[in-house]
Amino acid sequence: MPEPEAQDPAAQQGPVRLATRANAVAITRASLGFIVVAILYTSRELYLGAFFLTLIAIWMDGLDGWVARRFSEVSRIGAAIDILTDRIVEMTYWIAFATLGWIPIWVPIVVVVRGLLVDGARAVAFEQGFTAFGASSMMRTALGRLLVSSRASRFAYGLAKALAFSLMILAFTSALAPPVRELLLAAALVCVYASVALCIIRGVPVLVEVRRLL
Repeated sequence: MPEPEAQDPAAQQGPVRLATRANAVAITRASLGFIVVAILYTSRELYLGAFFLTLIAIWMDGLDGWVARRFSEVSRIGAAIDILTDRIVEMTYWIAFATLGWIPIWVPIVVVVRGLLVDGARAVAFEQGFTAFGASSMMRTALGRLLVSSRASRFAYGLAKALAFSLMILAFTSALAPPVRELLLAAALVCVYASVALCIIRGVPVLVEVRRLL
């Protein structure tokens, strides 16, 4: 049986607050993703700057969670905004890379479809008082928690995406010698395919476990 919503600590924090420091960090991170893509379509001479902005956006991925805990802004809506921001950032990069011809078009298609299915399942769970991660996570089986909610799983997926995004941009900077570019591009593609594999692996348990909430 699902736990009553009243048992969720995040639900007891009073009115929903959207204008929080943590949400501001999340929105800034999404904005950086848009700026990076604009640079990629503007000038190859600025790609190194796009690389460093990507590193900042990656660092901010963990910053919003720290800010939420530091200033007691943890809530279910905040967790949902964090996931939504992750989707915006990763889709922005994947689609840009595909339209630039850097990665196959099926990569963003697979990630988008997986994201829609998983977010739909999480929306069902959210209505019943559950979150994607944390004490009120919708994941109840040990395998589901390991593959989806565990720190190791989230770290591995985040690291794969971080390396894919940053190395891909760095591989196309104008100052690199061809052998170095080829090496970086090969490493970036490995990280791209690893990201897609982890994306699918982490999505399947969510779709399996949401059945008990339907």
